[in-house]
Amino acid sequence: MYSAEERKVIRELGIRVRQLRDEAGLSQERLAELAEMHRTYISSIERGQQNISLTILIRLATTLEVSLERLFTGI
Repeated sequence: MYSAEERKVIRELGIRVRQLRDEAGLSQERLAELAEMHRTYISSIERGQQNISLTILIRLATTLEVSLERLFTGI
């Protein structure tokens, strides 16, 4: 499956998505709506349970109005 390091990055990315969502003042439901995703998918990303694709990363960054670089800041 995934290595310990890979799992750590996936968890940290989820934490970062939640931080940016909170900074933007968005609920999980609103972020999901804007990004055309299901709320439970956003929840699983934030809990570090989803290894998301580059296209999903781009969609989240665009919706949150941040660069991919900022999305990965601190990870």
